[in-house]
Amino acid sequence: MKWGGGSERSGETEGFLTHEGSVSRARILRCALTPPEARLWIRLRRRALAGMKFRRQHPVGIYVLDFYCAEAMLAVEVDGESHEGRGEHDARRTRWLATQGIAVIRVSAEQVRVDLGDVLDFIADKARERIQC
Repeated sequence: MKWGGGSERSGETEGFLTHEGSVSRARILRCALTPPEARLWIRLRRRALAGMKFRRQHPVGIYVLDFYCAEAMLAVEVDGESHEGRGEHDARRTRWLATQGIAVIRVSAEQVRVDLGDVLDFIADKARERIQC
């Protein structure tokens, strides 16, 4: 593990203690977006949402976040079939991220598919709230 603050390539990210295994896993996951993740990413990338920069499959500690905005310290997780039966793991992960100052928004793959505009509005509102605090 390394103390972050440097480049993602070296295993250091955004000032967090990052496990090198999560960096490798993040690189692999970046190549395999689910359709809902891809749909959301198109609307988050290149500062398309309210000028905020989001990263995709971003490692923090031993975890890999689906989407992460460092400015707002906000993670966005798209819960699909792979999250079924993982409630306790997801809850533990959310608690740990909270100790790092990171808030987590969970949206279902179905919400992204059906109500993308509402999902984007919700993400933007939460990010703005966190930035203003």
